[in-house]
Amino acid sequence: MPDEAKAIYASLTLEQLQIPTLGPATVPSPLRHQSHRTFVETSRRIAAFSEMELIQPFIDRGDPIPSFELAGARESLYFNPEKTTCAIVTCGGLCPGINNVIRSLVLTLTYLYGVQRILGFRYGYGSLGPNPIEEPIPLDQNAVSEIHRFGGTILGSSRGTPTSKEIADTLENRNIDILFTIGGDGTLRGATALCDEIARRDLKVSVVAIPKTIDNDLHYVKRSFGFTTAVAEATRVIEAAHEEARGAYNGIGLVQLMGRHSGFIAAHSALANHDVNFCLIPEVPFDLQGPNGFLKHLEKRLQEKQHAVVVVAEGAGQNLIHSKSHPETDQSGNILLKDIGTFLTSSIATHLKEKKIDHAIKYIDPSYAIRGLRAGPRDSEFCSILAQCAVHGAMAGNTDMFIGYNGDRVVYVPNSAVENLPQKMVNPASRDWRRVLDSTGQPFSMTN
Repeated sequence: MPDEAKAIYASLTLEQLQIPTLGPATVPSPLRHQSHRTFVETSRRIAAFSEMELIQPFIDRGDPIPSFELAGARESLYFNPEKTTCAIVTCGGLCPGINNVIRSLVLTLTYLYGVQRILGFRYGYGSLGPNPIEEPIPLDQNAVSEIHRFGGTILGSSRGTPTSKEIADTLENRNIDILFTIGGDGTLRGATALCDEIARRDLKVSVVAIPKTIDNDLHYVKRSFGFTTAVAEATRVIEAAHEEARGAYNGIGLVQLMGRHSGFIAAHSALANHDVNFCLIPEVPFDLQGPNGFLKHLEKRLQEKQHAVVVVAEGAGQNLIHSKSHPETDQSGNILLKDIGTFLTSSIATHLKEKKIDHAIKYIDPSYAIRGLRAGPRDSEFCSILAQCAVHGAMAGNTDMFIGYNGDRVVYVPNSAVENLPQKMVNPASRDWRRVLDSTGQPFSMTN
């Protein structure tokens, strides 16, 4: 874990992790009539972290250990379901499971709470601005009955956003009480700014986020939805790359996977498939040339086994590619990455040609094919749980929060808890990364 993140964790207080609410919850929940129903008290909390190195400073100071509110149904609500209007918006890149989240939100609102008016805003935050591409569509059980069978999002998506004032205008003008946002870190930043504007106007609107990050790089979210499906599909691609490599003398299968800042998909795919010989991730620097560089180790592998499989996360080795002093960014402000897969393919071919080593390289980038997949069974189940917990929290009047997954429990996390944190990353000193090294047989370091 980066020292920056450790320092921020160490400075947390229990008060900072309290969830903002719109007011007292005084409306009896319709779920009270269910004989099987148990309710979660707001006093039930889950520790924010379990690692002793993070807990010890609080013990030493005698301070309470920061903890999150446990997610679940509340006995009393802030909103009267019969008079509540909800909205759903999806933002950013595609990820397996978005349709599952939308469906579960709609079914939970409709069947459990009796909410009658749910709007789906098309093509991201832009649809909440003054000039939407399309009008919002009504969502009910009929509209979402089959959508979990397909990848993508029925609401469409986009990057970029109108101003928080423009979005607040739309929510106010359309009498929307609850907005569910499904998106990544840019969407969370937008939700935080929107909540500030809503509070400034003293509007009683709840904004609840279900985080969508296929890279699994958000703190307090142990596993993000879509991640399991991405690893499963990546494993199948790696199997194909291995067969391609074995089918040629000095064959090399090079697979580029998602992971802008964090190599979780690459690392877990390598662990799930023992055919990977090199796993390159953003958290572990490597050199190309030199006696301990990647190319030298690849050359040695070919000499010994006559084939190799290389998995690289898209954000790995960016320092090796000549870059502009002012890198380009997308509409969400993310730096546009350089194509490490193409760069490595060219570098490997040039190196082996200079060494007069016959070889054959097959380069595969399945990123967009994976992003557009339907969710697998485990992710499908997980999406339903996250969406149900989002509805329970929003109906109780919670706001300015996202649905976290901490210590294998679903929790409510205030957006402010991740405001200054860098992306969650693979720890090169962790047991998981050591297991990757054991599985691949690659050296601990490939720097000179």
